[in-house]
Amino acid sequence: MENGEFNEEERPSEVRKPSRLKYVIEGLIYIALIVVCVYVVPKYVIQRTVVSGESMEDTLHDAESLLIDKISYRFTDPKRYDIIVFYPKGRDVDEYYVKRIYGLPGETIQIKGNDIFINGEKIDDPYAKDSMSTGGIANEPYTLGKDEYFVLGDHRSVSQDSRFTPETSNDKNAPGPVKFENISGKVILRIWPLSKFGVP
Repeated sequence: MENGEFNEEERPSEVRKPSRLKYVIEGLIYIALIVVCVYVVPKYVIQRTVVSGESMEDTLHDAESLLIDKISYRFTDPKRYDIIVFYPKGRDVDEYYVKRIYGLPGETIQIKGNDIFINGEKIDDPYAKDSMSTGGIANEPYTLGKDEYFVLGDHRSVSQDSRFTPETSNDKNAPGPVKFENISGKVILRIWPLSKFGVP
Protein backbone atom coordinates (compact mmCIF):
# COMPACT_ATOMS: atom_id res chain seq x y z
CA MET A 1 0.00 0.00 0.00
CA GLU A 2 1.37 3.37 -1.00
CA ASN A 3 -0.09 6.88 -0.58
CA GLY A 4 -3.18 5.47 1.11
CA GLU A 5 -4.17 3.30 -1.88
CA PHE A 6 -5.25 -0.35 -1.61
CA ASN A 7 -4.21 -3.16 -3.85
CA GLU A 8 -7.05 -5.41 -5.03
CA GLU A 9 -6.03 -8.04 -2.48
CA GLU A 10 -6.08 -5.49 0.33
CA ARG A 11 -9.30 -3.68 -0.57
CA PRO A 12 -11.80 -4.14 2.30
CA SER A 13 -14.96 -5.96 1.32
CA GLU A 14 -18.15 -3.94 1.25
CA VAL A 15 -20.64 -4.57 4.03
CA ARG A 16 -24.20 -4.27 2.83
CA LYS A 17 -26.89 -3.30 5.28
CA PRO A 18 -30.01 -5.46 5.15
CA SER A 19 -32.72 -3.69 3.26
CA ARG A 20 -35.89 -2.52 4.96
CA LEU A 21 -37.85 -4.95 2.78
CA LYS A 22 -35.88 -7.87 4.20
CA TYR A 23 -36.80 -6.84 7.75
CA VAL A 24 -40.45 -6.57 6.77
CA ILE A 25 -40.44 -10.02 5.15
CA GLU A 26 -38.75 -11.62 8.18
CA GLY A 27 -41.24 -9.94 10.50
CA LEU A 28 -44.18 -11.24 8.47
CA ILE A 29 -42.73 -14.77 8.54
CA TYR A 30 -42.39 -14.65 12.34
CA ILE A 31 -45.95 -13.38 12.70
CA ALA A 32 -47.22 -16.13 10.40
CA LEU A 33 -45.38 -18.79 12.45
CA ILE A 34 -46.87 -17.45 15.68
CA VAL A 35 -50.37 -17.49 14.19
CA VAL A 36 -49.87 -21.07 12.99
CA CYS A 37 -48.56 -22.26 16.37
CA VAL A 38 -51.14 -20.45 18.49
CA TYR A 39 -54.29 -20.80 16.38
CA VAL A 40 -53.96 -23.23 13.47
CA VAL A 41 -52.10 -26.13 15.14
CA PRO A 42 -54.39 -26.38 18.23
CA LYS A 43 -57.54 -26.09 16.13
CA TYR A 44 -56.68 -28.42 13.28
CA VAL A 45 -53.61 -30.54 14.08
CA ILE A 46 -52.79 -31.27 17.71
CA GLN A 47 -54.12 -29.94 20.99
CA ARG A 48 -53.44 -30.29 24.68
CA THR A 49 -56.35 -31.12 26.96
CA VAL A 50 -56.81 -32.00 30.63
CA VAL A 51 -58.81 -34.92 32.05
CA SER A 52 -61.61 -33.92 34.39
CA GLY A 53 -63.20 -36.59 36.56
CA GLU A 54 -62.87 -40.33 37.15
CA SER A 55 -64.80 -41.87 34.26
CA MET A 56 -61.70 -43.18 32.44
CA GLU A 57 -59.88 -44.74 35.41
CA ASP A 58 -57.71 -46.78 35.58
CA THR A 59 -56.46 -45.69 32.14
CA LEU A 60 -56.68 -41.92 32.64
CA HIS A 61 -56.94 -39.96 35.88
CA ASP A 62 -58.23 -36.57 36.90
CA ALA A 63 -55.93 -33.62 36.04
CA GLU A 64 -53.71 -35.60 33.66
CA SER A 65 -52.66 -33.69 30.53
CA LEU A 66 -53.13 -35.29 27.12
CA LEU A 67 -52.28 -34.54 23.51
CA ILE A 68 -55.12 -34.95 21.02
CA ASP A 69 -54.47 -35.80 17.37
CA LYS A 70 -57.06 -33.79 15.44
CA ILE A 71 -56.00 -34.64 11.90
CA SER A 72 -55.89 -38.46 11.61
CA TYR A 73 -59.65 -38.88 11.44
CA ARG A 74 -59.71 -36.71 8.34
CA PHE A 75 -57.97 -39.59 6.54
CA THR A 76 -58.88 -42.74 8.49
CA ASP A 77 -61.98 -43.83 10.39
CA PRO A 78 -62.01 -44.11 14.19
CA LYS A 79 -61.34 -47.66 15.37
CA ARG A 80 -62.68 -49.80 18.17
CA TYR A 81 -60.92 -49.10 21.49
CA ASP A 82 -59.60 -45.70 20.37
CA ILE A 83 -59.80 -43.14 23.19
CA ILE A 84 -61.44 -40.04 21.79
CA VAL A 85 -62.36 -36.52 22.82
CA PHE A 86 -65.82 -35.42 21.69
CA TYR A 87 -68.39 -32.71 22.23
CA PRO A 88 -71.49 -34.29 23.81
CA LYS A 89 -73.68 -31.26 23.07
CA GLY A 90 -72.19 -30.39 19.70
CA ARG A 91 -69.26 -28.19 18.76
CA ASP A 92 -71.16 -25.01 19.58
CA VAL A 93 -70.91 -25.86 23.29
CA ASP A 94 -67.41 -25.69 24.76
CA GLU A 95 -67.64 -28.91 26.78
CA TYR A 96 -65.96 -32.20 25.97
CA TYR A 97 -65.85 -35.79 27.19
CA VAL A 98 -63.08 -38.39 26.98
CA LYS A 99 -64.26 -41.97 26.34
CA ARG A 100 -63.34 -45.20 24.53
CA ILE A 101 -64.99 -46.40 21.32
CA TYR A 102 -66.74 -49.77 21.35
CA GLY A 103 -69.43 -49.66 18.68
CA LEU A 104 -68.76 -48.53 15.09
CA PRO A 105 -71.21 -47.07 12.53
CA GLY A 106 -73.91 -49.51 11.41
CA GLU A 107 -73.07 -52.11 14.06
CA THR A 108 -75.60 -53.50 16.48
CA ILE A 109 -74.43 -53.39 20.08
CA GLN A 110 -75.93 -55.13 23.10
CA ILE A 111 -74.75 -55.26 26.72
CA LYS A 112 -75.63 -58.29 28.81
CA GLY A 113 -74.40 -57.88 32.36
CA ASN A 114 -70.75 -56.95 31.84
CA ASP A 115 -70.46 -58.58 28.43
CA ILE A 116 -70.49 -56.50 25.25
CA PHE A 117 -71.82 -57.99 22.03
CA ILE A 118 -71.29 -56.55 18.56
CA ASN A 119 -73.56 -57.95 15.83
CA GLY A 120 -74.37 -60.85 18.14
CA GLU A 121 -70.78 -61.80 18.99
CA LYS A 122 -69.06 -61.10 22.31
CA ILE A 123 -66.00 -58.86 22.03
CA ASP A 124 -63.00 -58.45 24.30
CA ASP A 125 -63.29 -55.81 27.01
CA PRO A 126 -59.89 -55.60 28.73
CA TYR A 127 -60.20 -51.97 29.83
CA ALA A 128 -63.14 -52.05 32.27
CA LYS A 129 -62.26 -51.00 35.81
CA ASP A 130 -65.51 -52.22 37.32
CA SER A 131 -68.88 -53.74 36.50
CA MET A 132 -71.85 -52.09 34.82
CA SER A 133 -75.06 -51.63 36.74
CA THR A 134 -76.96 -51.29 33.46
CA GLY A 135 -76.47 -51.46 29.75
CA GLY A 136 -78.80 -48.48 29.28
CA ILE A 137 -80.06 -48.20 25.72
CA ALA A 138 -77.96 -51.28 24.86
CA ASN A 139 -79.85 -53.55 27.24
CA GLU A 140 -81.62 -54.50 24.04
CA PRO A 141 -79.86 -54.67 20.65
CA TYR A 142 -79.17 -51.12 19.50
CA THR A 143 -78.15 -50.40 15.90
CA LEU A 144 -75.93 -47.39 15.37
CA GLY A 145 -76.48 -44.93 12.55
CA LYS A 146 -74.06 -44.59 9.65
CA ASP A 147 -72.20 -41.77 11.43
CA GLU A 148 -72.59 -42.89 15.06
CA TYR A 149 -70.16 -44.40 17.57
CA PHE A 150 -70.93 -46.11 20.88
CA VAL A 151 -68.49 -45.04 23.59
CA LEU A 152 -67.92 -46.19 27.16
CA GLY A 153 -65.86 -44.91 30.06
CA ASP A 154 -63.44 -47.44 31.55
CA HIS A 155 -64.81 -46.69 35.03
CA ARG A 156 -68.28 -47.91 34.18
CA SER A 157 -70.05 -47.25 37.49
CA VAL A 158 -69.46 -43.48 37.28
CA SER A 159 -69.30 -42.90 33.54
CA GLN A 160 -71.88 -40.93 31.58
CA ASP A 161 -71.47 -42.50 28.16
CA SER A 162 -73.40 -43.84 25.18
CA ARG A 163 -75.51 -46.09 27.38
CA PHE A 164 -77.43 -43.02 28.48
CA THR A 165 -79.37 -40.36 26.63
CA PRO A 166 -81.11 -37.30 28.09
CA GLU A 167 -84.46 -38.96 27.37
CA THR A 168 -83.70 -42.33 28.97
CA SER A 169 -81.71 -41.13 31.98
CA ASN A 170 -83.29 -37.77 32.79
CA ASP A 171 -79.77 -36.34 32.70
CA LYS A 172 -79.25 -33.51 30.21
CA ASN A 173 -75.49 -34.27 30.18
CA ALA A 174 -75.93 -37.87 29.00
CA PRO A 175 -74.32 -38.03 25.54
CA GLY A 176 -75.88 -41.11 23.95
CA PRO A 177 -74.23 -42.36 20.74
CA VAL A 178 -71.62 -39.93 19.39
CA LYS A 179 -71.87 -38.50 15.88
CA PHE A 180 -68.65 -38.38 13.87
CA GLU A 181 -68.98 -34.63 13.37
CA ASN A 182 -68.72 -34.13 17.14
CA ILE A 183 -65.46 -36.07 17.54
CA SER A 184 -62.60 -33.65 18.16
CA GLY A 185 -59.77 -36.16 17.89
CA LYS A 186 -57.91 -39.16 19.22
CA VAL A 187 -55.87 -39.26 22.43
CA ILE A 188 -52.31 -40.10 21.39
CA LEU A 189 -50.09 -39.16 24.33
CA ARG A 190 -50.18 -38.45 28.06
CA ILE A 191 -47.71 -35.63 28.76
CA TRP A 192 -48.39 -35.05 32.46
CA PRO A 193 -47.49 -36.23 35.01
CA LEU A 194 -44.02 -36.94 33.67
CA SER A 195 -43.89 -40.19 35.65
CA LYS A 196 -46.67 -41.52 33.39
CA PHE A 197 -45.51 -39.95 30.13
CA GLY A 198 -46.41 -42.09 27.12
CA VAL A 199 -49.25 -43.61 25.14
CA PRO A 200 -52.20 -44.32 27.47
